[in-house]
Amino acid sequence: MYIEMKVFGFALDSIAQMPMILLKDAEENHTIPVWIGTSESVSFAAEFVGREVALRNGRKDLLGSLLERLEMHIVGIFIEDLTDGAFTASVRLGAADGEELRVEVHVSEAMLLSLRYRMPVQVACELLEQASTLDMSDAIAEETNARRFIDFLDQLDPTTLGKYPM
Repeated sequence: MYIEMKVFGFALDSIAQMPMILLKDAEENHTIPVWIGTSESVSFAAEFVGREVALRNGRKDLLGSLLERLEMHIVGIFIEDLTDGAFTASVRLGAADGEELRVEVHVSEAMLLSLRYRMPVQVACELLEQASTLDMSDAIAEETNARRFIDFLDQLDPTTLGKYPM
């Protein structure tokens, strides 16, 4: 079973220093962060900015042209699983004869398609439970805080310590 979500926003995780996409359901009761790579974030940001330009000059993207030529359409965009901290996603395409084709894609590509074609993302319900329990235990939180403190100390430059008055 799936819950319909939409791309709500794009942010930088200040702790992990990684870009992430935020998915929210219609009632905004559930939020799922999807971390993406830096190179993928450039494409995502370009989609935000470039979408209006592409719509104004009437150009179609490669996938849109290909789907039109093959007489197919996007049935849905799905996030189906969470394995080793990474989401797996797929896009389902429908043919004119009613046949459906499932194509596995990288989660960031699925998010881009959702934005580009203004389609919701179908997220497996069990992922909401898994995502809500990620990094929520005290042991993991303490380990994360300890790691952040160690990283801070490792990056500390002794020459700058005297610059700030106490």
